[in-house]
Amino acid sequence: MTQEAKAPPAIVTVEDGEFKGWRRFDTRETFDSLIGPFYFRKGEDGRVVCAFRAEQKHMNAGGRMHGGCLMTFADIGLFMIAYEEMEGSRGVTVQLDSTFLDAARVGDLVEARGEITRAGGSLVFVRGQIESEGRLLFTFSGTIKKMGPRRQA
Repeated sequence: MTQEAKAPPAIVTVEDGEFKGWRRFDTRETFDSLIGPFYFRKGEDGRVVCAFRAEQKHMNAGGRMHGGCLMTFADIGLFMIAYEEMEGSRGVTVQLDSTFLDAARVGDLVEARGEITRAGGSLVFVRGQIESEGRLLFTFSGTIKKMGPRRQA
């Protein structure tokens, strides 16, 4: 059995709607496409901002954003924040730490910001936070392992 080499997902620029001008990963037919879309752009300070609008599909039975949604957004945020550092490489999350502080509700704009704390040849370390409407919801730190193309078996 052979596995094809996979390139990182393509980047799409949004052409209309609330997130016009933002970018997103083209994640058709993946888990990310079920829970997203999630968007990113450079903020006025030159740092990456990630965002999405909270919908009913993101909520738990108590009417608050599901913790798994916040963790997924943080995981995707790692790659959005590290996008330029990745230099076109694929990667996998090898570590993700998180702290839940508050919840978002349907209609809230949810945003993540962060920074690369260290980057080497094969590992990228990122930390960040997720906020909504001026409230800190979640903090995270994680490590991405850069990977080359898959080898043929």
